[in-house]
Amino acid sequence: MRKRRNIEAFSLSFLDCICCGFGAVVLLLVLSKLYDPNLVSLDQTSDEVIISLEEELKNAEDEIIITINSKNNIKKEVTEKKIDLDILQNELKGVQGRYELSLSEPELLQASEDNLEEAKQKISEEIKRLQPNYERAANEAIGGIPVDSEYIIFVIDTSGSMQSKWAWAERKLGEVLDVYPTVKGLQIMNDNGSFMFQQYGRSWLPDTPQLRQSIKNTMRQWAPFSDSDPSDGIIYAIQSFWSPEKKISIYVFGDEFQGNSMEKVLRDIDRINIENEEGDRLVRIHAVGFPYSFGGRSIPQSSQRFAGLMRLLCERNGGTFVALTNSD
Repeated sequence: MRKRRNIEAFSLSFLDCICCGFGAVVLLLVLSKLYDPNLVSLDQTSDEVIISLEEELKNAEDEIIITINSKNNIKKEVTEKKIDLDILQNELKGVQGRYELSLSEPELLQASEDNLEEAKQKISEEIKRLQPNYERAANEAIGGIPVDSEYIIFVIDTSGSMQSKWAWAERKLGEVLDVYPTVKGLQIMNDNGSFMFQQYGRSWLPDTPQLRQSIKNTMRQWAPFSDSDPSDGIIYAIQSFWSPEKKISIYVFGDEFQGNSMEKVLRDIDRINIENEEGDRLVRIHAVGFPYSFGGRSIPQSSQRFAGLMRLLCERNGGTFVALTNSD
């Protein structure tokens, strides 16, 4: 009998089969994971998350910029408020100082008022002595000019001919201001209606020593365009500032009238500066006439027209015309 061969459990053929089967299982697992819907959804979700985060980052950056701008604006407002507060505090100190002075030195203030009243009386008596037919006006006057007004408006010719004698005009402006120790309101404009202090516009400037000094300082370089026709400025001043409870005087400074008709100017001003029940005009109109030139030259016709117009205008409107003859 032939002997049977021993069967080996781990022969080469058996191992080949085992390996092939294991490889097939691994391949199936790989293929199944490649098309797993969970993996595909995860990739898509990651992109959306990135986009969302980028949007949030941009929004955060915008909010930071807005916050920084707001912070800067707040700082600016705080700085401006501090400046305003400093100005108000300085003004308050000035008012308190004047108030304390008035309380501590009443006799000195009364003496100053008495001296001013005495000076007015002496000037008025001298004028009465020199003019036999002088009739005392109902209101106090200095140098023949009534000074009863509480509000003063200057209408100044700023043309080239006036600029040539501007230092003289500055001095006369200061002298007129000195005639009124204190008033309730001031305003300065040129004959075309251009204000010296444009920021105040059609409102009264409060009378303070600082304002008077500022007027004198600004006058030195003030030269807006002028057509040498004071009628526009006068009419504009009356229409803008007249009020029934205010006593107002207008002072006209000039040396020429280049307008077309003197009669039209008189009619136009008569129409708006009407008389009240007592026969007084709404505002007084005074004028100071400056010589056009010196040295014996003939007076231009425009200067003669200015003098004639202002003389009649002041006479009709309760004022005084002062014609200067030389710079002294």
